[in-house]
Amino acid sequence: MGKIKDFFNLFRHRYYEFAKVLMFVIAIVLVFWQLPRAGKFRYEYQLYKPWQHESYYAPFDFPIYKDAEMLKVENEGVLKSVKPVFQFEKETTRQSREKLEESFDLQWHPREGMKKEVNREMLLSLFDQIQNRGIVAYDKGLSDFSTETMVNLVKDKTATTVAFGSMYSMNSAREAVEQWTKESHPGIDKNLISNLLLNTLRQNVVYDADMTKREQEKALSKVSLTYGMVQKDELIISEGEIVDDNAFAVLNSLQREYSSSSYARNDSKQVELSQFFLVTLLFVMLALYLRALHNKDVYSELGKIILLLLLMLIMVIPSYWIMRLQPSLILLMPVVMLTMIVVTFFTPALAFTVQVFTVLLIAMAVPNPFQYIFMQLVASMVVIFILSHHKSRRHYFISSLLLFLVYFVVYLAFTLISSAAIAWAVVGLLALNSLFTMLSLPLIFLFEKLFGLTTSLTLMELNNTNTPLLRQLATMAPGTFQHSIQVANLCDEVLYEIGGDSLLARTGALYHDVGKLKNPSYFTENQHGGYNSHNDISNVESAQIIIAHVLDGIEMAKKARLPEQIIDFIRTHHGTRRTEYFYVMEKREHPGEEVDPADFTYHGPIPFSRETAVLMICDSVEAASRSLKDPDESKISNLVDSIIQKQMDDGQFLNVDLTMRDFTVIKKVLKKKLMSIYHVRIAYPEK
Repeated sequence: MGKIKDFFNLFRHRYYEFAKVLMFVIAIVLVFWQLPRAGKFRYEYQLYKPWQHESYYAPFDFPIYKDAEMLKVENEGVLKSVKPVFQFEKETTRQSREKLEESFDLQWHPREGMKKEVNREMLLSLFDQIQNRGIVAYDKGLSDFSTETMVNLVKDKTATTVAFGSMYSMNSAREAVEQWTKESHPGIDKNLISNLLLNTLRQNVVYDADMTKREQEKALSKVSLTYGMVQKDELIISEGEIVDDNAFAVLNSLQREYSSSSYARNDSKQVELSQFFLVTLLFVMLALYLRALHNKDVYSELGKIILLLLLMLIMVIPSYWIMRLQPSLILLMPVVMLTMIVVTFFTPALAFTVQVFTVLLIAMAVPNPFQYIFMQLVASMVVIFILSHHKSRRHYFISSLLLFLVYFVVYLAFTLISSAAIAWAVVGLLALNSLFTMLSLPLIFLFEKLFGLTTSLTLMELNNTNTPLLRQLATMAPGTFQHSIQVANLCDEVLYEIGGDSLLARTGALYHDVGKLKNPSYFTENQHGGYNSHNDISNVESAQIIIAHVLDGIEMAKKARLPEQIIDFIRTHHGTRRTEYFYVMEKREHPGEEVDPADFTYHGPIPFSRETAVLMICDSVEAASRSLKDPDESKISNLVDSIIQKQMDDGQFLNVDLTMRDFTVIKKVLKKKLMSIYHVRIAYPEK
């Protein structure tokens, strides 16, 4: 009972860690469940290259399969041997004959020297001669038929083999009638008979495409896929021996047996156990990498772990289904899309690592795993190289184009190594694969909303000063707007030097003072002329209005649906400091009375990242620099030093990983930038 209680206590205190482990366990189960159970041939080999393994003997009896080219030639021969099927339409012929007799009786007029019955017999004899031979109906499928092509003519459910040219077309039937009229036929009304024939002859032989296809399929089904057998323990190839055409065919046949869905032998449990071990090992290694070697902020957040595992499963499980249903389409799966998404949300190093583990999981099911892994990882490195420096939509499109180029070059190289012909169908799959990677853009947007992450694409959009909130700030509080732009520039410069997400800090700086929109006239930078709104209210009220711009800013930012990462800059840019001016004024105006510092103190929290800390420093320095009279190098230097030291003394940077070296660089950059802004010349030492 005590052990159970101890377990529940442990779970209660470390449930977040258990949740992370559970996510990895679920991923392992799903991947193992979907992983094809077929065995896998573990040797790599190439045509006309030495066998680089020990002498190999057949592990079981298996047939030798014909290769694609051999089957293609044999199938083409079989198809040529199948005679096209034509149907003789007896009913059409009978109806035409009856109509002909009726027309003859109506149009016959007695003439001298001509007998009706003799002409009737001649008419019907010519009709039967032409129609019984057959007049072929036009069909576009007959364009390749020659007069010598032998076909099966089905008449009265009996098939007769005839030459295609032995049957009439409508034109040749008319020509036969015209030729008859040129011959001498005493006692025959040739004009009447020829006119009746030409008006009555009908196409009565029809090409039966469906029956022809069934005959072709029947013939193809009899084609054997194999041409020999290999017995168990028979030597297939010796160590160092060149893989010739015969050995290549035998090895391909063995590999086909291993990858066949029908493969089921006594070692199936061993295969499953091995697969489970490998899948588990890969996910454990990924977890260790995230926890020990990579930036720990990824492993510390359950949402980020779920996102990474979900992205991996989206690539791995569909790949397994493709391998089950249509293995030849595996190159259609846009696996590099995973790299594009991960590098957008996280670091290039993490993107490449996750891609490596994902490709290894997929390679457990694909043929030629070395070629597949090589192709996908090279392509991933190219994409990471492009998107780690630029993340505009244009560069995602460029990545897709270069991705196809890389795919094609790698495929061409492996094709030349194996002395095989280029399969343009494979090139088409690679082109479609590259095109499908553009789906990463809508997926990035979707995951951004689902997991509350902010990408550089969103930050660049928010950096546009024409966004509604910034336009409102520029119109109603122009001084604050200009101050925000200056602070954004300072943050950009500082983080470029000390390292950090300068785009995130720049965006946060643009929005950090939007709360001043509620009472713009109470802030110095927006006051023009001699009137000061604070003159009509108490110091406590003034302090509360100034402090409120943080909460007002958070409310406005949420209403504008700004990302939480940007709202964090609004929350922390004053930390837990005091509105020092009004606090001092209150103490002066009420000497001897106790002044409550809480009325003059911001609610916090204090900065918790390099970016939010840099914003606090730049915001204070830029605002204070505006009050300098006749700024020079000494005044600017003292101002920067005193502000940063005061913030450090107030404990505003306790949660930030900034070193003393970082603070030294920050001071140096800010002094240089402020002197540039105020056109201060550096005082050179006298000689």
